[in-house]
Amino acid sequence: MNLVVDASVIIAVITNEDHKSKLIAISKGADLIAPSSIHWEIGNAFSAMFKRNRISLDQVNFALAAYNQIPIRFYDVSLSTALDIAHRLNLYAYDAYVIACALKYNSPIVSLDNGLLDAAHKAGAEIVEVDS
Repeated sequence: MNLVVDASVIIAVITNEDHKSKLIAISKGADLIAPSSIHWEIGNAFSAMFKRNRISLDQVNFALAAYNQIPIRFYDVSLSTALDIAHRLNLYAYDAYVIACALKYNSPIVSLDNGLLDAAHKAGAEIVEVDS
């Protein structure tokens, strides 16, 4: 079974956040997929952490080494399709890319972003809830 992951899931796992063990359990046995844009979204998240002095470059490099060990298949999604989703659901493009990936590959989405999960549900994508 494919499972679409977003940046919130990847960041939580590679930075050892509270949800890490739950996310690993949810994804066990699944083939992880994501839109190719996830690389840039993860970079953006880390740069935001730099600006707030929440993380060092050494910590980021350690986290990126962990990221590179996660077996994720990356797919391109149609920019037109993603922007249609963004327009219809009033989303940022990064969220629309994840939803477009889920719809294209008929795969559920796991995310820690409740806004993304709500939008994905409205778009007709299956979602996986992460209990706190």
